[in-house]
Amino acid sequence: MGLERNPAATGPEPAERIAGVVLAAGQSRRMGTNKLLLQLNGKSVVRRAVEKAEAAGLSPVLVVTGHERERVEAELRGLSCQLVFNPGYASGMNSSVSSAISAVPDDCAGAVLLLADMPLVTSAMLRALCETRLRTEAPLVVSTFGSVVAPPMLYGRALFSELRKLAGDGCGKRVLKLHRAEAVELAWPAEALADLDVPADVERVLSHLEARDA
Repeated sequence: MGLERNPAATGPEPAERIAGVVLAAGQSRRMGTNKLLLQLNGKSVVRRAVEKAEAAGLSPVLVVTGHERERVEAELRGLSCQLVFNPGYASGMNSSVSSAISAVPDDCAGAVLLLADMPLVTSAMLRALCETRLRTEAPLVVSTFGSVVAPPMLYGRALFSELRKLAGDGCGKRVLKLHRAEAVELAWPAEALADLDVPADVERVLSHLEARDA
């Protein structure tokens, strides 16, 4: 299993088309309000995620919506993303992954899955996944944050059927386990793993954003 550390995210556009999948269908139960609509430095969480996917050159960018669909979709007006509504969003993330993978165009060599509620993931990180896939032809390119493996992850088209057919939550993790020996890993700073689950997370993420942008 190869291990690479933060390759430069510059250079020519990848020669193969890679879709972006932004998972934005959850119910935000622990936050107490829809976390995707929270404002971070004047921009909603979900819009920030989609803009980063577009800036990384992912095409198309598919956004899976579910809970409060109309409000989430309204935040994305003016962007070139494609909306994929998952009516079964309450059953868990697996249904959103399946919905999105089924909507990826046939000419895409793979798809990068990212969570909308991870604001410290950058477009450079997403681009690095695509460039690593192009260079290594690995069927799976994963992100590691310290000892944690988490999105964003790039799944090659050869793994799409497995993502679609596995039932229950955690299908992506099961595909990862099955193909870990074939995967290439990109290591990122542990703080980039920060997500938004509870109200206290908002201030923590804002402090990281301010420090990074200073």
